[in-house]
Amino acid sequence: MSEIVGRERTALITGASRGLGLALARGLARRGWNLIIDGRDAERLRIVRNELAAVTHVAALAGDVTDPLHRRDLALLGRGHSGLDAVVNNASALGISPLPWLLDLPLDAFTELLLANVVAPLGVIQALWDELKPNARIVNVSSDAGVNAYPGWGGYGASKAALEQLSNVLAAETSTSRPDVRIYWVDPGDMRTDMHQRAFPGEDISDRALPSERVPAFIRILEDDLPSGRYEAKTLSERRIAREREPVVSAGGSAR
Repeated sequence: MSEIVGRERTALITGASRGLGLALARGLARRGWNLIIDGRDAERLRIVRNELAAVTHVAALAGDVTDPLHRRDLALLGRGHSGLDAVVNNASALGISPLPWLLDLPLDAFTELLLANVVAPLGVIQALWDELKPNARIVNVSSDAGVNAYPGWGGYGASKAALEQLSNVLAAETSTSRPDVRIYWVDPGDMRTDMHQRAFPGEDISDRALPSERVPAFIRILEDDLPSGRYEAKTLSERRIAREREPVVSAGGSAR
């Protein structure tokens, strides 16, 4: 297990008022993590903050991660918490719905996607870098659309592909400058979220996994000692379940 287990831990999660961000905040709260959360919807964020405050210490700051002043304020909160053990760049933008093909994608809409899904996560990391504790983890939430070609997903997918390469290079750069810090880019897989519903307007997405089903994989990434790199949440969860189901063999050779 990571060295951060067994002492007070603080995680900053962007986009934590709904979907995966909210599910992860709930999961970490139950495990005793202190939380700093943000979201663009101030009222919804207040409701989430009140819910989580019954379980752990939580600070909530409404705002948009594309705003440099908001990122600065997040850094100040991190400093006020004596540093951060984890930063989860979960906030993301889907873009126009229904999803247009690339030849029909307005360039200003594409620019907004790049700002939200690439520039803002790097801006968050830059703003919070000096607030990271030893052995901190940075998690950038990616997508399989960043590595696979799905018609209609070109704008969103291109932004996630850029985020993946950004994460990859950051991991290479920090391997010598801050080898204690781990960098992860994680594909959570299809989930039953508001964003995913917007990608498929009018369709039934009840067969998709709930965000809470992906939380164990993210907890493993944050609390175990996995090397920096790209991970798929579904695969990590399946491996953990399989490992927990393996029989334990005693010294005498019998399974129990």
